[in-house]
Amino acid sequence: MSRFAILAVLACWLLPAVDVATLRQARDRRDRAELERRAKAAQQASRDAAALYEAALAWSYLVEVNLELQDREAALEAAEQGKKAAEEAVRLAPNVAEYHRLLGTLCGQLAPSSWLAGMKYGRCAQKELAKALELDPKSSMTFVSRGIGYLYTPEIFGGGTQKAIDDLRKAIELDASNADAYLWLGLALRKAGKNAEAREALERAVQLNPQRIWAKEQLAKTPPR
Repeated sequence: MSRFAILAVLACWLLPAVDVATLRQARDRRDRAELERRAKAAQQASRDAAALYEAALAWSYLVEVNLELQDREAALEAAEQGKKAAEEAVRLAPNVAEYHRLLGTLCGQLAPSSWLAGMKYGRCAQKELAKALELDPKSSMTFVSRGIGYLYTPEIFGGGTQKAIDDLRKAIELDASNADAYLWLGLALRKAGKNAEAREALERAVQLNPQRIWAKEQLAKTPPR
């Protein structure tokens, strides 16, 4: 058995049962109160890696919702809370790829707060996502997280739309049911001026997850060509 296969098995043992589906549903319907409640409850209930991961995931989803609603101040506050929880989860269980992915995602969510923050948290995001892929090179969501980072990072700093598209297509190749991958691929293709392809990706995102309000909004905003 290869080293990556062994690490993947160990990660499955270490990764606890977290009700990700319920958290995702709260994100999809933009239930900010529920996400904040779940984040605080998980953070206060226990200091083990599982609870901290659940809290960090709820905070990260809350960041997404706040950004969709253009509440940047609340988004940054949630990202800061989530980063603290994710850092502690990584400290307690350093060999779980998903914990590193989530920490990298939260660092990326903090990056736009200022130019200096972009440099600091951009490095954090790159480091943690690289570690996540080292531990689990077949993680579809890690490619989504890295693709989102590339989408919002100028080419001069190592990002760019094409890199984002490549990573998001890789995420779909690894998991064709990943609605988030199709959603962000649609946004990246639209940014690249490929509206017809963007609509196809966004339509697939809505088919896979019809509860996601933001996906429907983005589809409605995308011209047919």
